[in-house]
Formats: sequence, C-alpha cells, structure tokens
Amino acid sequence: MADKIEKIVLAYSGGLDTSVILKWLKETYQCPVVAYAADLGQGEELEGIKEKAFATGADDVVVDDLKEVFVKDFVWPALRANAIYESSYLLGTSLARPLISKRQVEVAHEMGANAVSHGATGKGNDQVRFELAYMALDPALQVIAPWRTWEFGGREDLMEYARSRGIPVPVTKAKPYSSDRNLLHISFEGGILEDTWAEAPEDMFVLSVSPEAAPDEPTYVEIAFDKGNPVAVDGKEMSPATLLAHMNELGGRNGIGRVDMVENRFVGMKSRGVYETPGGTILRAAHIAMESITVDREAMHLRDALISRYAEMVYNGYWFSPERDMLQGLVDAAQKNVSGKVRLKLYKGNCMVVGRRSELSLYHEDFATFEGDEVYNQKDAEGFIRLNGLRLKIASLLKS
Repeated sequence: MADKIEKIVLAYSGGLDTSVILKWLKETYQCPVVAYAADLGQGEELEGIKEKAFATGADDVVVDDLKEVFVKDFVWPALRANAIYESSYLLGTSLARPLISKRQVEVAHEMGANAVSHGATGKGNDQVRFELAYMALDPALQVIAPWRTWEFGGREDLMEYARSRGIPVPVTKAKPYSSDRNLLHISFEGGILEDTWAEAPEDMFVLSVSPEAAPDEPTYVEIAFDKGNPVAVDGKEMSPATLLAHMNELGGRNGIGRVDMVENRFVGMKSRGVYETPGGTILRAAHIAMESITVDREAMHLRDALISRYAEMVYNGYWFSPERDMLQGLVDAAQKNVSGKVRLKLYKGNCMVVGRRSELSLYHEDFATFEGDEVYNQKDAEGFIRLNGLRLKIASLLKS
C-alpha cells in the first residue's frame, strides 16, 4: 500500500490543464498542494502565475528563474554532442523536462512533500520524461498523473469543471494547436497540425519570420567557442542564456530554424511536430564547423556514430541515467580542443558556414594544398592504396 499523500508538489504552468489539476488534487487528496513553475524562457506566459495559482487554491507557490541553468547544464551539453532526434528535432522540450523534474523533487524535499504531480497526458512523451526523472532522483516520492486516472475525457470536460469551480478559463478563441516554449525552442502539435498534409499556418509562428519575409541582405555573425561551448558573439562575451536569446533573435529575423516533422514517440505512436529553434540551429551548425578543424578524425567519427543514441536517450527521458552520463563523458572528452571562432552567413532561412579558425586547428595548408609542398610525398599514397585494396584484390581473384 502506498503511504498516505500528505503534500503534493505540482509542475504548474498556469494553463487550463494544470489549473484544473491543481483544484482536482486539492479535492481528491484533501492535502496541501504546492504549485511549482520553472522560468525557462517562456516570456509573458509566466506573467501573474503566482497570483493565479493562489487564486486556484495553491497552498504555496514556487517560481524559479532557471534560464541560465537550463542553457548551461542542459542545452550546452546536448550541443556539445550535436544531438538531434531523427535528423530534425533539437530536443527543446526533452531537455527542459529533466530540469523541471529535478527542481520539483528538490522543492518536495524542502517543503516536506511526499508526492509529485504533472500535467502530461497518457499519450505523450512528457509523462515518461517526468516520471523517469522522479524515479532516478527520489524513488520514494509518490507520483500522481491525473490524466491517467481521472474521469475527464478531454478539453471540454476540463472547461466545464473549471467553470463549476470558479477557475478562470480563456474567453478568447482557443488556439487550434498546443504549444510549449523555452529559451531553446517553441513547439506546436495537435489540433490542425494532426493533418500531415496541411501546411502550418503562418500566423502560428512566434520566434521567426518566414524565409520569404526575411531581409534581402545577409547577416554575418561570428561565434566564439571554448571547449565546445559558445561564449561570445561578434566579439562580445555573453552568459549562456543571454547568448542563446541573442541568437534566437538573429536567427528568427532571418527565417532560420523552422522544422515540420512526423516523429516517433517513445510510447509507440507517430506524431507531427512543428518547431522553431532559430538560435539552436545556428549554434549547432557553428559547433560542427568548429569541430571540423579541431577534433581528430577517428574521435569525431566515433562520437558521430553515437549522436543518434544520445538523442534517443534524451528524447525518451533518460537524462538522469548511467548510460547518458557515460556517453556525456565521452562527448566532453572530445571537446577539449574545440575552441576558436566560426563565421556564418544567415540569409532567408539558410545558415551557411563561411569561415572557421582556431589556434588548436588540425588543418594545415602545408598538408592540404594542391600546390607543391615539402611535407607530403605523394608517392607514399601508392603503398597505402595497395594495402587497403589487398582484400578487394583477393576477393576478385577468388571469383575468377
């Protein structure tokens, strides 16, 4: 038998779902509920969230500014790995959930709560991400997932419940899709996007203009790296969160970072997602360019072979797993010389690398030049080719 629920910490966003959940938890468990919200760069979405939570029945409210922690300890490690899920998704939501869960567990410890709760549905990935993190950080905490247990079937049921309990509900027409925003990206799914043939409407996008509406002149930007992490833009040093926000503005202005994909959810179904990740798109391209002149060939190829595995771990909710920790160590070991500068050209949705340099560069003109040189004997290639082709020659002889 599970212990009696004494106090609950709810991951609270202030939207309809978590507002209803807050009231439902109070009525169902008859215990104090703490509303926990993490500021990861949602902007105006967090305005008035404390007042709204208290008005909905929260016994306490905690709002943390985690923007710098999010970028430094979650986005940058994934960037160092060049992590991308199914060749398109830069893991914006996937990287946010473990941080929210971590602080939620810490708040539970600080406030003497023995249960945590979230607003993820029983169909999506977020329920897995939240709960795997809870289990990794404190398996003694009880987990309440209302969407898997309550009687409500959908949004209309929630609206009716909210009205019956005096919970403020939106008076404007609801958006025909759901969205999730942080400093790395904004995602859109559901509603009108469930038709995979229908183009996403232009008025849906928040962080970027369309490539057609981007400036007719290109924008050049120079990004400095230190051990795989971006540290400065155009010669100006910036904190992680400030740098990413700045790159979002530059990329969004030039129509960069839009992705429309059908992805494979961990729970087994396919789902269409539309994403805006302007800054992350530019930084990943710049990081790959920086690595191209500073990382040994075999080290790079080994790491590259593990990118999809790393991305799957994060996407599926295994941030706090021994395998992710181990792989992060390998990734970071390859980053010790990834320092220098990359110059990019941003133009109408395109992000083009046009220059890279580093004091630790493994690229040397003396070796690579097509002109005459004194450091490479071209005749040496003959034996190299003969040895590497020996097995092919033997196989051919056996066929004859």
